This record gives sequence, C-alpha cells and structure tokens, in this order.
Amino acid sequence: MFQQIFSFMAGLLAKESPYRGWIISFLVVVALFLGYKLSRAALARYFRGKAHKPENVQNFLMLYRYVWLALGAIFVIIGLSGSLTTLGISAAFLGMVLGWSLQAPVTGIAAWLMIILKRPFKIGDRVIISGIIGDVIDINLTHIVLNQVGGTVGGEEKSGRGVMIPNATLFQQVIYNYSFETRYILDEVPVLITYESDVDRAEQILIDAARQVTREIAAETGQEPFVRRELADSGIRLRLRYQALAMERQRITSDIVGVVIREFNRNEQVEFCYPHLELLHRPKPAGETDQAAGQEGPGVIT
Repeated sequence: MFQQIFSFMAGLLAKESPYRGWIISFLVVVALFLGYKLSRAALARYFRGKAHKPENVQNFLMLYRYVWLALGAIFVIIGLSGSLTTLGISAAFLGMVLGWSLQAPVTGIAAWLMIILKRPFKIGDRVIISGIIGDVIDINLTHIVLNQVGGTVGGEEKSGRGVMIPNATLFQQVIYNYSFETRYILDEVPVLITYESDVDRAEQILIDAARQVTREIAAETGQEPFVRRELADSGIRLRLRYQALAMERQRITSDIVGVVIREFNRNEQVEFCYPHLELLHRPKPAGETDQAAGQEGPGVIT
C-alpha cells in the first residue's frame, strides 16, 4: 500500500506531470505553515518573560507573520514553475536581495533581539550610547529612547530632552551602563590643599563628610569612603572616593562638597590651595648698592 502511494506521488512529481507545480506549491505552503506555527509559539514563550514591554513582543510577532506570508506567496508563485532547482536558486537570490535592501531595519531588529537576549541594559538604567548620557525610558523594535542627562547643563542632571538612538547603531558603539550589576558606582571629590595644611586632619574631614552623606549606601554596600593622596605643583591633592547612587551622583557630590567647605572654614589646620600671587619684599642691607645686591627685585610666585 505504501509502495502504491509512493509511486502515485512520484508520478505526480514527475517532470511531465501537469500537476507537478501545484504539488510543489502545496508542499511549500505546508512546510512554511508548520515552520511558522512552531517557531512563533517558541518565540512567544521565550519573549513573554524577557521583553521589556508586551507591545514589543506583539509588534515583533506581527512583523514575523508578515515576513512569513510574503515568503510563502513568493515561494508558491515560484513553485508553480514545477522546478525544484529554480525554487532553490530563487530562494537564495531572494534572501540576498532582501538582506541587502532591508539591511538597516533587519540590523535594528537584530539589535533589539540582542538587547532581549544579552540584556546589556533595561528600562530605567542610566547609559552612555554614542557619547550621549541618558536614562532609558523606552526600548522598541527600531529605537532606544533616552531622557538625556546633561547636554543642556553641566554635570549629570536630567535635562528632560528626549534622544532617539537607532538600534542599528548599537553593534558599532561602546555601551556604558551605570547600573549593570549594582545601583552604585565609585565616585570622587578631588580637593587641593596647601603643603602647610595638616594632611591627616584634612583627610579625616573628607572621610567624615562622605560618611555623613552616604551612610546608608556604605551600610548597604559594605564599602567605606577612602582617600588617595597625590602631589601637585602647588599643593597636595586629596581624592575622596566613595560609593554613590548612579542616578543621584550629582546631588551626593554637591552635598559632600557643602560639608567639606563648612568644615574646612571651621578648621585652621587645613587650607584650600588656589592659584594666587604672593609678593615678598626683601630690603637691601645698609650700604649695599644695587650692583652688589644684583639688583634683585620683588616678585616670588607661590
């Protein structure tokens, strides 16, 4: 019985058979339909728990459906010719043409899939993409939308200006995520003091100021503020380093600076170093001529 069925199908697919094209088209439609159904169900299950927004999954599946419908219509038309060789060559040529003409959209969707699979960032993260700092407020099939940080002002305050970055550019950009593994980042406040200042006292003031402002953060992260010392041309540079909330970095820095200024002004053992000129006048000894004194004039820069 199976041999008879096989012989019957072989006869229908023979080159001289008038039904060859219709049979090939029917088989192509069945294969595409089964492939679409199985792959769509698998993608829907996978994306349902990983996509940032349900609308993205719906839009992707709708686009996925249209692509399969277009491919099915094209393959059915080609299959009516009745040549399997023509069908294979046409499929390869069609894939090449579509890949070339739809390079940017396809790359954008591929980048969206990369974000879903690798999760380099998510909505709410602060990132740097293409040199632009911003908080991610939307991720769709074609663009990343950022609420720009800075741009209109100095520092890292939200400007309220939206920036749309095409997904297709993500494969060519270095992406920085402020909160990739944790909400905190290492930040610092550099302070330059004079060589005559009490360095130990200044260091203690800096650490106390950071502890006062970041007490809860230090308790959660288990990392206490610390200071690194450097020699500068006109003084000693102290770099106060501490853990700060990535989204509130500017506020925390401002609060620490306020405490440091207040405590330095109260303490006579430490002094800020700043560019200035100091003139030292050296009177000549009695009876010494200008030539003997080398005509030394005033003017020592400190």
